[in-house]
Amino acid sequence: MSFREKSAWVMTVVMTLAGAYYLQLITSASDALGAAPPPAIVIPYVILVVIGSIIAQVTLAVSSPTDANAPADERERLVHDRAGNWSGLVLATFGVTSLGHFLAYADGNMLFHLIMGSLIVSQIAEYVFQIALFRSRV
Repeated sequence: MSFREKSAWVMTVVMTLAGAYYLQLITSASDALGAAPPPAIVIPYVILVVIGSIIAQVTLAVSSPTDANAPADERERLVHDRAGNWSGLVLATFGVTSLGHFLAYADGNMLFHLIMGSLIVSQIAEYVFQIALFRSRV
């Protein structure tokens, strides 16, 4: 397994756990889905993602420093490009769906949470696409 595939696996776990944490925060907060998102919900999520990503990437880099410092080869760049393109389609789909929900219900607070969820899902999708493409030997 290449370093970049390991990185995609680790970041999939980090983003999934952080996304679950965000979902737990907004569902456990009293009336959070119907209220404007307080900074007490968004800031812990962002801090969790940043710290989790740093710890994960540093741990991977320390475990295999030569692989971490190696530039991406042509195949790895192609995998990143395709995965980024496909995750952009996921983001666009969820974003348009979120806007459709807003048009139907005129709930701007829910729109915030739906767009935030769209960003989280599309980032997870990007890492999953990278893993799938690394495994398929593109």
